[in-house]
Amino acid sequence: MGFDRRMFLAGMSAAGLGCAVPQEMLAGGYRGPIAHEIAQADQTLATPKYKIKFAVAGMSHDHIYGMVGAIQRGGGELVMAQGTEPDKVAAFKKRYPDVKWAATEDEILHDPSIQLVLSSKIASERAPLGVRVMRAGKDFLSDKPGITTLEQLAEVRKTIAETKRIYGILYSERLEVKGSVKAGELVQAGAIGRVIQTINIAPHQINQKPGDNGGGGGRPDWFWNDAQYGGILCDIGSHQVDQFLYYTGCTEAEVVASQVANVAHHEHPHFQDFGDMMLRGNRGFGYVRLDWFTPNGLGTWGDGRLFILGTEGYIEVRKYTNVAVSKQGNNLFIVDAKQARYIDCNNVTLPFGPQFVSDVVNRTHTAQDQAQCLLTAELSIKAQKNATHVKLEA
Repeated sequence: MGFDRRMFLAGMSAAGLGCAVPQEMLAGGYRGPIAHEIAQADQTLATPKYKIKFAVAGMSHDHIYGMVGAIQRGGGELVMAQGTEPDKVAAFKKRYPDVKWAATEDEILHDPSIQLVLSSKIASERAPLGVRVMRAGKDFLSDKPGITTLEQLAEVRKTIAETKRIYGILYSERLEVKGSVKAGELVQAGAIGRVIQTINIAPHQINQKPGDNGGGGGRPDWFWNDAQYGGILCDIGSHQVDQFLYYTGCTEAEVVASQVANVAHHEHPHFQDFGDMMLRGNRGFGYVRLDWFTPNGLGTWGDGRLFILGTEGYIEVRKYTNVAVSKQGNNLFIVDAKQARYIDCNNVTLPFGPQFVSDVVNRTHTAQDQAQCLLTAELSIKAQKNATHVKLEA
């Protein structure tokens, strides 16, 4: 194959901008145009439109910091907090030294000025708290998984129907990841036609560097107990089920097959470090793979990938890094009938916080569809409950 100087220079230019360039392009074999774009911020979300007062009840997982940040960006004022683990309480007080502390959850529930309660307490305890919050006349935002059993789910649905309150679950791998937000905008605009399937590859890391993702100071006892954390498909799998439903637009779905395994953590018999599931809905298909095997050499907690297949193109999001190319996250690749594009999504404005605060004020469901939120929980729980437990040979 002859050397094409023009294609080589175009390839080197794209590589300099941070794109992964196929080898065949460098050799002159790639003939389609490539564009490099930088997604712009949405200035309409820069200034919050509404103000609310909110509290935190339970902070067992460090995701609480991202949750608080989202609501503060949306116009929320953190006025009270409560927790039981001394190390978590100390860290929270250091981050928010001026926040009033409640001795009990009831003190928060009985404060009429508080409109919204956030919680990242032990996963199996979140739904019972959320029910109490709603019956106290307040809205609730839980860390994922927000519900760990079908019995809890039934009680949450019953309480929502009776109280008309909001039960939100922050599936942050879509709602708080800029590349995922941009992918949603493209899908809604019809950029790849009708979505057929999503594939989510979601590796995680048990022992992480200090930060707000959890694992920086070691894992607590409840992390290893599936009765408390929900199991791998219910827990980190719920992020991925949420994406399947959102991008495909499915309003009905089922788990076709699911399996889990404890491959390398036998000292924790109630833990699973691998799981996957196949999903089928009324508007599309989905596949999810989860694990706790991110190696230290990656430099971040997980190489999360999202693939969206459409009838007229496809999207890939490399959420947290671009392996061996750049440590920058929020990398989106889109291919359609006309061209291949790389979009740097790091300037995208995250809409969840402002939208959720607006929902609390206006009694709407813009930030998160309530039925979709709970269907995500239902499918994740069923995938976990009915999963085949596999034991690999040594």
